Amino acid sequence: MNKKYLLGVDGGTEGIRAGIFDFSGTALAYASTTYPTQFPAPSWAEQDPDDWWDALGKSVRKAIQDSGIGVDQIATMAVDTTCCSVVALDASGNPVRPALIWMDVRSAEQAEQSVETGDVALRINSNGNGPVSAEWMIPKALWIKQNEPEIFERAVIICEYQDYINLHLTGRLVASINNVSVRWHCDYSRDGVPKSLLEKLDLEELAEKWPQEVLQLGEVVGGLTHRAAEHLGLTPDLPVVQGGADAQIGMIGLGVIKPGSLALITGSSHLHLGLSEKPFHGTGIWGTYADALLPGLHSVEGGQTSTGSVVNWLKNLFGESDYVALNRDAMKLPPGSENLIVQEHFQGNRTPHTDPRSRGAFHGLTLKHGRAHLFRATIEGVAFGTELILESMRNNGFFPESVVVSGGATRSELWLQVHADVSNLPLTITKNPDAPLLGCAILAAVGAEIYEDIPTAVEQMVQIERVIEPNDQIHAEYQPFYESYKASYKELRNIRKKLAD
Repeated sequence: MNKKYLLGVDGGTEGIRAGIFDFSGTALAYASTTYPTQFPAPSWAEQDPDDWWDALGKSVRKAIQDSGIGVDQIATMAVDTTCCSVVALDASGNPVRPALIWMDVRSAEQAEQSVETGDVALRINSNGNGPVSAEWMIPKALWIKQNEPEIFERAVIICEYQDYINLHLTGRLVASINNVSVRWHCDYSRDGVPKSLLEKLDLEELAEKWPQEVLQLGEVVGGLTHRAAEHLGLTPDLPVVQGGADAQIGMIGLGVIKPGSLALITGSSHLHLGLSEKPFHGTGIWGTYADALLPGLHSVEGGQTSTGSVVNWLKNLFGESDYVALNRDAMKLPPGSENLIVQEHFQGNRTPHTDPRSRGAFHGLTLKHGRAHLFRATIEGVAFGTELILESMRNNGFFPESVVVSGGATRSELWLQVHADVSNLPLTITKNPDAPLLGCAILAAVGAEIYEDIPTAVEQMVQIERVIEPNDQIHAEYQPFYESYKASYKELRNIRKKLAD
């Protein structure tokens, strides 16, 4: 067989990456191209879909060049993207406005309107108690209709970043079971599209603007068009395999495909994704989502909106070119950063509060505190936010037996150890921490029928590298700081409410 390699593509918040893999999951080359994000107003975040397409071509061409393989040796490709990055397109598939990316939470009012319907589709939002996140598809689409009615009318298609890329790769408009299950309030194990919710919101026409076909992960979308092949430097008709939300596909790349396991996906944001044999719904969590990852399993989710992005913001504020010095100095400090607490809600809170109006804060500052204190306290604040999500999951009966970590935090020994100590859980690191790209390669392998299904491909392509063990004593030292972190949200919310009033 001449076709010995797989192409994975990860459309992230800051740029798009491409990776070439062999059938064992070993990476030959990576390439990345950035694109800008615009912030027209507080809590708004937009990107130009044309920038995604341009960056895709550059990254794929560079990855192939660096790998040294011929394009005729690539068997298939699969793409993941950020989720609930909502795109409005005309009949030709061209954007009629910038995309409202996942971190855009301007639709807080529309999210509240969704909760007020009391519709059964909201069971995945804290068992129907809400709130619904302003990040999700329906609130964003409703914001466009209510605030830009002419744009909503012009939009023949309203879809995901994922769907936009696949459309331009293959000419076929389809949605992913993954995206629609976790962000569109769709449940294809029961009633499919949430028609009653859309009707209550006077948004029935949205269902007609959505892609009408929904594919499972690993299904072939279609072959590359000649235009797409030329843009990417690939062969026409190369099969494109269905992917989904970047973090969810990262679960596959981490080998988190069994009940009781949990993936901690780190990056600009954190996601906490687990699998259960049975459906359940509870306060402070999202899900469970039926069949979102694998048929017959139910996904539970927690998430932090701004984590790595806050650490990066702080680094840039300091004028640092890298993290080496900051990590080194922060490691010398004691747990709790000498009584400095950080609330990491710089772009609101995803779970367990689901409050888009919450904001970041540092408290406990003194003249003794320096850059290292702020840096370590920020990492600790992110870890406290993760532990609060795990606590919410435990309160609803989900106890993860293993936690596998991927993404930016794996490049910092300090960050990994703080996470392990705060939650008192061992953290598993896979050989390839770039889980979304490897997850795409696994799906590509399934689509090419190299492996018969996702579990078989995972067994062959995911390897464990090491385990970070927690320190019981330091875990105990963190408890008062964690309790202070938990108390911060309520007090700061009251203060901000008074300011708003």
